[in-house]
Amino acid sequence: MSIRITHEDIADLCKGSVFLATGGGGDPYVSQILVEKILEKHGPVDLVSLSDVPDDAFIVAIGEVGAPSVSLEQLPIGTECLDVVDRFEAWVGKKITHLVSFEVGGANSVIPLIAATTKKIPLIDGDGMARALPEAQMMTFAIEGVRPTPAVAVDYTGGAVYFDTEDTLIYERQIRNIAMAMGGMVFTAESPMTAAEARCAVVPGTISFALELGRMLTANFGNSVHVEKPLRELFDRSDYGILKHLYTGKIVDINRKVVGGFDVGEAIVEALGNDMPPLTLAIKNEFLVATVGDKVVASVPDLITIVDHETSSPINAERIHYGQRVTVFGIGCPPHYRTERALKVVAPRAFGFDFDYRPIESL
Repeated sequence: MSIRITHEDIADLCKGSVFLATGGGGDPYVSQILVEKILEKHGPVDLVSLSDVPDDAFIVAIGEVGAPSVSLEQLPIGTECLDVVDRFEAWVGKKITHLVSFEVGGANSVIPLIAATTKKIPLIDGDGMARALPEAQMMTFAIEGVRPTPAVAVDYTGGAVYFDTEDTLIYERQIRNIAMAMGGMVFTAESPMTAAEARCAVVPGTISFALELGRMLTANFGNSVHVEKPLRELFDRSDYGILKHLYTGKIVDINRKVVGGFDVGEAIVEALGNDMPPLTLAIKNEFLVATVGDKVVASVPDLITIVDHETSSPINAERIHYGQRVTVFGIGCPPHYRTERALKVVAPRAFGFDFDYRPIESL
């Protein structure tokens, strides 16, 4: 049964996707307003299950690439993802039959809805990360062997750059440098795939799960202690599995800057009312590693999520500031990221940390 997303669902979809984005994916506030208005005008979007995608489908991933903090200053106008679809189809000489999201993270979870409703292109219920991660080779598309190009990048002025390479690592360097040169953020269409490739490479059901998660957070608005039980029950019956409470405290330090096209930094959370060592979060667009004292309590590819302690509203990395009272949760990652092939590009050592990945349930 297909799931229909209307303009009334977008706030909950954004809330759920920010929770899953582990700090990254781009702040969805402006995108939420845009998508609500566009869906209200053009009508709802039906999510298509991977199992219902026809064998002759031509599937393309679309979304934003760059430093998420840039999106708070350089605001989209809403036509960029339409432009990138038009340019991609004109270049390859083929119509896109289905769209899929890069990541179920922040703004990138709703941006594809603009093209889906305006151009009447079906959107697949799934994505290439089941969270947010900072680099192209970390997407399940690349991990499962999907070629990253042909790809097109469009900036906020309408300028475009075209890419053609077999190597995802080369593509990542190219798109990152281009994003920096084009203002810090671009919209891209990339990773074209067949239905057979998509069934291996797309993490299924993540958009509908984000919507369900957002609705649950809205229904349980309030202190994070209150929401922990329904959160745990929801994740227990999902592909993510375990959810753990890692820490509650106050943000006492935040150091963040744009480096090489990424938001890079560190946040420190200090416990309230006890003498626990502080929790330190390493950031590269997303929250990568959480340590309490010298002990790792969660790391990529598992999810690390910060919520406002009083409201349980999830917080993007670029929205963290001194004095916030927060709760930090750790969540298991779907099986796609626990394979040996995936861990080569998403385990802590892939980000420069000097320790091996241990699943959150064993920490």
